[in-house]
Amino acid sequence: MRRILAVSGADRIAFLQGLVTNKVGDVPCWAALLTPQGKYLSDFLIVPEGERLLIDVDARLADDLVRRLSMYKLRSAATIEATDLLVSRGVGDMPDAAIADPRHEALGWRLYGSIGQDDGTDFDAIRVEHCIPETLAELIPNETFILEAGFERLHGVDFRKGCYVGQEVTARMKHKTELRKGLITVGIDGEAPVGTPILMADGREAGTLFTQSGGRAIAHMRFDRMGEGLTAGDARILA
Repeated sequence: MRRILAVSGADRIAFLQGLVTNKVGDVPCWAALLTPQGKYLSDFLIVPEGERLLIDVDARLADDLVRRLSMYKLRSAATIEATDLLVSRGVGDMPDAAIADPRHEALGWRLYGSIGQDDGTDFDAIRVEHCIPETLAELIPNETFILEAGFERLHGVDFRKGCYVGQEVTARMKHKTELRKGLITVGIDGEAPVGTPILMADGREAGTLFTQSGGRAIAHMRFDRMGEGLTAGDARILA
């Protein structure tokens, strides 16, 4: 379930611009709020609507997001409030007033209004096919680093926008290190609960299993431990 917040006021763009990972402006974007140490706290879509910005966030993280944004607001001319808006989504013809999901074209469109419904699309299958992480599935507060989760590939971070919370660590990971682990799509023979460790034949941990669909899965893997003989519970991992 999603909750739609609204940020209004003369400083609404500048306020969010100094906090989140993406450039805030006149077009919808996907962004995250990070800890000062660069770890993920929450992700959301930011959608301009007239004189306010809508924040489309997982309902389970909404209260914490409001609390954190309010803490940073200080003297900014910005107001954060809940709305009664609901979100519909689909992958067919885009309705009037809908937006294209900014993460990936395969995710289709989103529409904000008084009705919230999906068109029956298996969005987990789409996410697995394109390795698109989901809040509280692959994206874990205080654990996930957004570059390991594919935020650059999915247009969720802007390295030219200037400072934001956690920017220094994220920029260092981008420019001064080579990622040694991250989310990828793997084959899976069998099933195992989300969060099951992926083990090498010798018992060493190689990663963690997440969303599964149609014989494939999203996994967070150590790239130097990929190969044959991987298992997750009773399932075989085909990396």
